[in-house]
Order: sequence, then structure tokens, then C-alpha cells
Amino acid sequence: MATQPSDLETRVGPRIEFRGDPFASRLSNFPWWFLGIILIAVWAVYIISTRDNYQEAYAFIKQGIPVTIYITLVAFSLASIIGLVAGLSRISRNVILRNLGTFYIEVIRGIPMLVLIFYLALVAVPSVVDALNAFGAWLNGVGLGFFGAICLAIENKNVPLEVRAIIALAVTYGAFMAEVFRAGIQSIGRGQMEAARSLGMSNAQSLRYIILPQAVRNILPALGNDFVAMVKDSSLVSVLAVRDITQVARLYAGRSFRFSEAYTTIAVMYLTMVVILSLLVQFIERRLRANE
Repeated sequence: MATQPSDLETRVGPRIEFRGDPFASRLSNFPWWFLGIILIAVWAVYIISTRDNYQEAYAFIKQGIPVTIYITLVAFSLASIIGLVAGLSRISRNVILRNLGTFYIEVIRGIPMLVLIFYLALVAVPSVVDALNAFGAWLNGVGLGFFGAICLAIENKNVPLEVRAIIALAVTYGAFMAEVFRAGIQSIGRGQMEAARSLGMSNAQSLRYIILPQAVRNILPALGNDFVAMVKDSSLVSVLAVRDITQVARLYAGRSFRFSEAYTTIAVMYLTMVVILSLLVQFIERRLRANE
């Protein structure tokens, strides 16, 4: 009879059994990769706490941590909404919605993320501002001066770089998360929708109260992995001069020429954040599996 893989097998690979030698079996299945990360963290703490150059680099670079966290949290929240809407459009019976959703997903997934960040921040946002200004002028022409003044008051220079970076990350990750939501919704059996409809629920009510809660539960680990990936990819917004930890590290290295201290410190900071978040995702996944 086949046995289900353990949680350790899921994370670090299949378990290797040594007949008659349980110690060797435990030794071979020990997560040595995690021990390596612990040693790197201990080494980094020792270096930063004992060397003045690294202390100075850390004190300077940590100023970008709040910006990195803020951009990641807001962008991920917006990307979740965009992904849910695009995922629902992707599987909609409406031809227009289905094609629009597919068009958005395929276009965004077909362009490198760095190019998308430049395009959305420096081309798309100014184009939207120009369109709002034109709409405001039209509103003034038809006698709606109050609303027209609001649209005309928006200027391209008034849109902060942080907002542009958030929009770029949200739109980019929304396409990837749309496929996650689509897969999660389609993983729920058709009988669930039919049972909800037989109870008198509308399609919207069935989706909201029956399908989506189960789908989100199934895709929660995948959403967590996307959040971890966004933490790393948030470093790309440094090309817009957003003062996240990557940009601050670049400024410190360019000013002091201490490249080793700057980039070693930022590498350890990203590694620490990603490992902590990955362990949190694995904990949530184990809890969901235990409840099942």
C-alpha cells in the first residue's frame, strides 16, 4: 500500500532509508540546507556586530526597510485584487471578458518584468494622467467644472515614484496571480456550484460563499510563495530611484566605494526576510494539511 510523503519529504526531497542503521537514516534526511542558512546568519551577525565598516553599512541600508515592506504589502494587496478579477474573467462565459482577461495575462507574462516596470511607471502612468486632464477639460466644457477641476489638478509630477513602483508591481504580479486564482477555482468540483444553485443561490452568491472560500484555501500556499517572490522582485523598483534597501545600498556603495560591505549586508537582509517568510508559508501549509 502506497504511503503519503511526509512534510520533510515535501520540503527537502524523498526520505532515504538505511536498513538497520536509524542514525544514518536520520543523518541523511537532516535539512542541511537550513543549517547552512543558520550558519550564514550567525556569520553575518558576527561580522556586522564586530566590524565598524559593516555596522556603518547596516545602519545606512536599514533606512530602506520600511519602504521595501510598504511597497511589497500594498502592491501584493492590489495584485491579489487584480489577479482575482482577471482570473474570474479568464474562466467567464462572457466572450468579451474571457478574451480581455486572456489578453491581459498573456501580454504581461510575455514581457520581462524590468521592461514592464519602466513602461508602466514612465509611459503608462503619464498617459493616464494626460487622459484624465483631457477628460477634465471635457467636463469643464459640459458645465461640470467641479469634477473637471479635480481631473485637471492631477499632474504627472505629482505622482510619486513609490506609487508608480506599486502600480508596476501590482499590474505585473496580477497576471501571474490570475492563473493561480483560475486554477484554484477550477479545482473545485462542479457539483459544489450545482448544489449551491439548487439551494436558490445566484451565480454571484455561489461564487462568493461556496467556491471562493474553498479555492482560496487551496491556493493559499501558492499565494504565499508569490508574496515571497514579490519581496525579492521589489528590488527591481530601485531602477526608478525608489529608496528601498537595494537603492539605499547602491547609494552607500557609490558614495563610500565599500561594495563588499554594502552588497554583503543587503544580500543577508534579503535572505533573512525570504527565509522567515518561506518558513511561515510552510507553517501555514502544514496547518492546512493537518486540518484536512
